[in-house]
Amino acid sequence: MTTKFYNRDYPRPQFVRKDWLNLNGEWDFSFDDHQVGESEHWYDQAEFPKGLKIKVPFTYETQASGIGIETFHPLVWYRKLVTIPQEVKGKRTILHFQGVDYRAKCWVNGRVAGEQEGGYAAFSFDITPYLTYGSENNIVLEVADSQSAMQPRGKQRWVDENFECFYVQSTGIWKSVWLEHVSEARVETVKMTPDIDRHMIRLDFQLNGIEDRNNLRLETRIELKGQHVQTISLSPDRPWMTVEASVKHEAGGPWKQSLWSPDSPNLYDIEFVLYENEKEIDRVHSYFGMRKISIENGQVLLNNAPLYQRLILDQGYWPDSHLTPPSVEALIEDIDKIAEMGYNGIRKHMKLEDPRFLYWCDVKGMLVWSEMAATFEFNDEAVSRFTKEWLEIVPQQYNHPSVITWVPFNESWGIPTIAHEVAQQQFTQSIYHLTKAIDPYRPVITNDGWEHTVSDILTIHDYVESGDVFLERYQDKDMIVTNKISSNRWKFAFAEGYEYKGQPIIISEFGGIAFQSDEGWGYGNQVDSVEAFVERFRSITGAIKAIPYISGYCYTQVTDVQQEINGLLTEDRQPKVPLEVIRKINLA
Repeated sequence: MTTKFYNRDYPRPQFVRKDWLNLNGEWDFSFDDHQVGESEHWYDQAEFPKGLKIKVPFTYETQASGIGIETFHPLVWYRKLVTIPQEVKGKRTILHFQGVDYRAKCWVNGRVAGEQEGGYAAFSFDITPYLTYGSENNIVLEVADSQSAMQPRGKQRWVDENFECFYVQSTGIWKSVWLEHVSEARVETVKMTPDIDRHMIRLDFQLNGIEDRNNLRLETRIELKGQHVQTISLSPDRPWMTVEASVKHEAGGPWKQSLWSPDSPNLYDIEFVLYENEKEIDRVHSYFGMRKISIENGQVLLNNAPLYQRLILDQGYWPDSHLTPPSVEALIEDIDKIAEMGYNGIRKHMKLEDPRFLYWCDVKGMLVWSEMAATFEFNDEAVSRFTKEWLEIVPQQYNHPSVITWVPFNESWGIPTIAHEVAQQQFTQSIYHLTKAIDPYRPVITNDGWEHTVSDILTIHDYVESGDVFLERYQDKDMIVTNKISSNRWKFAFAEGYEYKGQPIIISEFGGIAFQSDEGWGYGNQVDSVEAFVERFRSITGAIKAIPYISGYCYTQVTDVQQEINGLLTEDRQPKVPLEVIRKINLA
């Protein structure tokens, strides 16, 4: 069941307005290997080179883009002519980019409208001063990418060929582009924080353009399944305002709240309406879930009850579109198949996914670990780039109830000597505390799988093939948490100077079983039959579940990805093993 104001194509389902224009589709496109575009004024409508067309939001490396060239090009240009109707004159026109990799510079009608760095966070430019109304406007975007390991790149290769678990790079626009026409005075953002123990939702508003305005009124209306819950009103007198609202409601009996969980993903609809002199000037539709993630006595709790997490690692790649989902339906299909296999959560690995993915996880009750794309070197430049982008991403995903854990670091990527290097340890601590400053309510995992520093959960990666070997290795918890023995034979739980403090323990990577093939790889020995696959899967999954102090797991992985063929599904989402067999083992 969708939320009240769901729009299939709207790129930002948690902050919906009616007056918008989707700019996905055909754009002019050009490579600029000699870096002459700016000097030759390609941003001028008359000067843009003719020739290539690209289908946005797919990158030129993909078949879905209409180009399909995998060779790295460091500089690319886009152009689209857009007619802005006369009737929106007097409003502000915002140009939104959901994701551009890596460094973008935008011109509108030959004038610079804005610049942005970072491949995974969404960003926007107010292009109102540069527009002409009732006629075509020339929107041009220059995008610079690199093969630098100092920029957050996740699973994108930084050499000319794929290797190990690194795949074809993604350069340029890879998420939706769209225009929105808004009032000067408007609701800019709303940070929504549920408090199930007090039956309240806290709303932190950021308002834009309200200075020197009188008689403003901001009305917030909350519904659940079409039934009115609460209406609150305030008179904005400053850009930042906070209000709390009760979410108790009468539902066929005593006053109660409806909580969000995988078994019952209740979502409240919420509207924010800004009036000036009783005239409506802005209206935003959103939603929230009442749920609580906490940690007590070595367990992760959801809504104050123990949560056993059955996660699966998801890298979010498709054969013809790579990191860009081919459609909303493709996102829904993945979530549905994951649920069909008996998993209650997804570790979205090395990627910040399309917001519509998180929307459907919210709707369907699928838990999500949100993970930052890694750098692969440690120096001042890498630290600066990583920190800037992560601090943009966390607020952008904050309101999604499905997101229950932040994972800024994985397997010492970008922090290769964290086991003993103080500077790298301090970096992870800084990111941990900065994340907690924005969001003190979700667990943060620092260095998932390997040497942890400050971390709310102790996570371990172990691709051992035998359940018996796993049981023997993990039978003594103290041996693992005190670094007396290593996990996976060569990595320890904690970096030097750090120690176990009673955190929940989760096996956050294991399995990776691949069928025999000469064209790709998996973890450990490849299997030659469905029966052999199922037996190994059952053995290791059962062993993890048999260890009482382990409170969850994450299997590697949902689908094959390019040369990595250890998915439960093929790249085109065909099951290798009957899904009901996987489900039965997971739920046993």
